[in-house]
Amino acid sequence: MVAGFKGFVIQVPSLWVTGMALYPFVFVKNKKPEEKLLHHECIHLQQQLEMGFLLFYIWYFVEYFIRYLHYQDHYRAYRNISFEREAFLHESTPAYLRERRFWAFRAFL
Repeated sequence: MVAGFKGFVIQVPSLWVTGMALYPFVFVKNKKPEEKLLHHECIHLQQQLEMGFLLFYIWYFVEYFIRYLHYQDHYRAYRNISFEREAFLHESTPAYLRERRFWAFRAFL
C-alpha cells in the first residue's frame, strides 16, 4: 500500500479501466494492483482534495473534451489531460506526494 494512504481500495472486476479514484475510494480491476497504479490514483485523490470533487470532475471532463477535439483520439486526449500528465510522470516516485506543491497539475496545462 502507498505510504500515508488514508482511503479505501475496492476491487471491481468489471471495471473498464485498471484503476479509478473517487475520493476517498480507489477502485481497481485486479485483486492485487501494482504499487505504481495505487500511487497514480493517490495523486488523483490529492488533486481532488485540492480542487474539490465537483470542480475536479468538471475540469477533468472539459479538458478531456478540448483535448479530444484537438487530437481526435481518445487515448491521446486522455494521456494529455493535465491531471493525468502529472500522475503518469510521478507515479513511480514514492516521495512525490510529500514534496508536491499545491495545484501542481497547473504546470501540465
